[in-house]
Amino acid sequence: MKVGMRVRGGLLAALVMLSTPLAATLAVGFASSPASAQTVDSIEVQGNRRVEAATIRSYFKAGPSGRLDKGNIDDGLKGLIETGLFQDVKINEAGGRIIVSVIENPVLGRVVFEGNKKVKDEQLSSEIQSKPRGTFSRPMVQSDTQRIVEIYRHSGRYDVTVVPEIIEQPNNRVDLIFTVNEGKKTGISSIEFIGNTTYSSYRLKDVIKTHESNFLSFLGGNDVYDPDRIEADRDLIRRYYLKHGFADVQVVAALTEYDPQQKGFLVTFKIEEGQQYRVASVNFESSIPGLNGTALAGYSRVSIGSLYNAEALEKSVEEMQIEASRRGFAFAVVKPRGDRNFDNHTVSITFGIDEGPRTYIERINVHGNTRTRDYVIRREFDIAEGDAYNRALVDRAERRLKNLDFFKSVKITTEPGSSSDRVILDVNLEEKSTGDFSVSGGYSTIDGPLAEVSVSERNLLGRGLFGKVSVTYGEFARGVSLSYVEPYLLDYRIGLGLDAYYREQLASPFISYATKTIGFSPRIGLQLREDMSLQLRYSIYQQDISLPSFLDNCNMNPSNGLLAFNPSPAWIAANGVAAATALGATDPSGQGLWCYSSSQASLPVRKELAQGATITSAVGYSFDYNTLDNNKVPTDGLLIDWKQDFAGVGGDVTYLKSAVDAKYYTPLVADIVSLVHLQGGIMTQVGNNQIRMLDQFQEGPNLVRGFAPNGIGPRDINPYGTQDALGGTQYWGASWELQMPFWFLPKELGMKGAVYADAGWLGNYRGPTDWTATGEVNVPGCIPPTNNGFASPAAPGTCLGLQYAPQNVVRTSIGVGLIWASPFGPLRFDYAIPITKGKYDIVQQFMFGGGTQF
Repeated sequence: MKVGMRVRGGLLAALVMLSTPLAATLAVGFASSPASAQTVDSIEVQGNRRVEAATIRSYFKAGPSGRLDKGNIDDGLKGLIETGLFQDVKINEAGGRIIVSVIENPVLGRVVFEGNKKVKDEQLSSEIQSKPRGTFSRPMVQSDTQRIVEIYRHSGRYDVTVVPEIIEQPNNRVDLIFTVNEGKKTGISSIEFIGNTTYSSYRLKDVIKTHESNFLSFLGGNDVYDPDRIEADRDLIRRYYLKHGFADVQVVAALTEYDPQQKGFLVTFKIEEGQQYRVASVNFESSIPGLNGTALAGYSRVSIGSLYNAEALEKSVEEMQIEASRRGFAFAVVKPRGDRNFDNHTVSITFGIDEGPRTYIERINVHGNTRTRDYVIRREFDIAEGDAYNRALVDRAERRLKNLDFFKSVKITTEPGSSSDRVILDVNLEEKSTGDFSVSGGYSTIDGPLAEVSVSERNLLGRGLFGKVSVTYGEFARGVSLSYVEPYLLDYRIGLGLDAYYREQLASPFISYATKTIGFSPRIGLQLREDMSLQLRYSIYQQDISLPSFLDNCNMNPSNGLLAFNPSPAWIAANGVAAATALGATDPSGQGLWCYSSSQASLPVRKELAQGATITSAVGYSFDYNTLDNNKVPTDGLLIDWKQDFAGVGGDVTYLKSAVDAKYYTPLVADIVSLVHLQGGIMTQVGNNQIRMLDQFQEGPNLVRGFAPNGIGPRDINPYGTQDALGGTQYWGASWELQMPFWFLPKELGMKGAVYADAGWLGNYRGPTDWTATGEVNVPGCIPPTNNGFASPAAPGTCLGLQYAPQNVVRTSIGVGLIWASPFGPLRFDYAIPITKGKYDIVQQFMFGGGTQF
């Protein structure tokens, strides 16, 4: 009997439908035929061109007797079809022999994509299975078509269509062309929350990564529908509630629906908040001999009376387990247990410390790091091969690897080792680009227009190093800087930073002089805890001062032939008009045409100009405490920065400068955030060297808004001077600000308003007040007379060289602000009205600052 079967395209569905009758037919056809006694070697293969006959025969496995039966032939047929190498497969019997006739699938020549603009060819090629020089398979093409559609839908384009086209070529070859019609981006029309009573929808939109579409969405990508991101948002909402005391919270569902009228998705998160719990008690129980549970109490971040915080609970478990390991209990496992009191809305927490399984790390395998060196990854682990397996340390290593920002994804999994007490850690990574070329620009009422070009690399040479070169050019500020950071100095978790810079600050409406600074600063950073860091630094820089030409036109030397003798009013005061006339002064009348006659730089400026360039050599440190919930847009937490610098380790100047800056954020009702900002500083003279004016604190809107830069504090009020700000050696400031969203605007715009009140003081000027070399002495109460509107020289020693405004005024102001986390970068607009001010303070009610990178 002759039995034949043809299956096109290798479709398994057809195979399943036909397998039963085929088996029955084969059973009938071969049961009594001599063909059933054939061996594998006797099978005749026909129609094969690329696939060897022996390869086709290998799919037919004989039974124990070495002969083929109906079952062997059926299995061989299925195996050949599943290879995808053949369009048709037939099995026939002729002349007592088994004949396998095949028609091979064509070979793929080119695989081409047309119409794709948003997704590159390289990405699509890496995602599909059809490859050049591979075997053409229609089911594979259908699968690849669907995969391309999924890629576009994950990027927010649900209207995409993909049409595969097959072009036949000679020698049984085909070209495959995927024609893509990308369609328009499908965004998120709205995001709604159901069941949230404690936190508003406005607040919860800050928690999730998905945003609603708006007119600026083209600058970002979080407004497109991505089911994976929606699922991740569910977890973010749950963790947010767990962090704020809602131990029973459930994000039941994230419902998505496409709205054809709005051509966007409607996303709805359904939440069951439950009750908010506080901690009633915290207990520690240890079943390990020699380890007292209360000995680990100091590493708990959970306190009685506080809101239940699952995040603090996780960190407590991690810290306690690591400390137990340090004390020699490498296999200790800390497991928290919470007993809820539903009536009182409290939870009693017990940390149980038990002996875990004695498991060791056999190997740590790293996969996916094509550029980053292995040791850069392994040094983030506090454990190595042969150490006791500690899940807390593994979780910490995974978190550290993610924080490096070198990888798109980081996943650490475990596999059984060579024995029951061994495990293998598999570190699976996906690298991403770590270089950055940016051109940034901005404008502020302080620095004017400003542009910066920078090139940086976070993972230099794959060694985890950081390098950056930047060039800044603006109306009043220019400079070049180079930075280098080695995060693991001598293989210790200590960061070494090196900075070299050149800065030029030009004369502006706020200062009459310009400065040039060139310096070098090495620094060492240590992370004491997740919320504490310490930085030690050394700085050495050279600074000199210059004046514009109209303030630097004095010629005190009558023998200088390049310029006519043009003495200053101080020289005239010290030597008299007759002496000036005798030496050839250009204005013997003394009516004010001497140098500095129309305006005069302050005495400290001129004195430091005469001293020439000075070198400052200083050592210092900074201590930071940071519990902010978000470093970019904080709503809760405390940030304290304390720093001190001592100048006098060589160099030309000596001083001790101390400063503290503290910000406390706390959320209030209706998404309003309160900010309390306190700051202060003091500068102390060391030795006999007088403190320079340039080294003293200069304050303005950074202390009290509503005043110009260098607009408050001691000031030179000499009638014929430029009224330069002198600065001071002491300052303090206090500010209270309320930040609130604009509920009537889309959340995704990132706009919020602020109202604030500021108070501050700057004083105790300790710089030079006289200059005996020019005859300028400090005689309090003396004001030089004027003649026809010009300052007239006074007799020698009768007029003070520097007059400055009273220092005992506390400046205060109130104002409003607009804060915009725009796609162009952070922008802020402020309008402040001074309430109290000094007589000679400079007011600037409107302030604007911001910039961007592209």
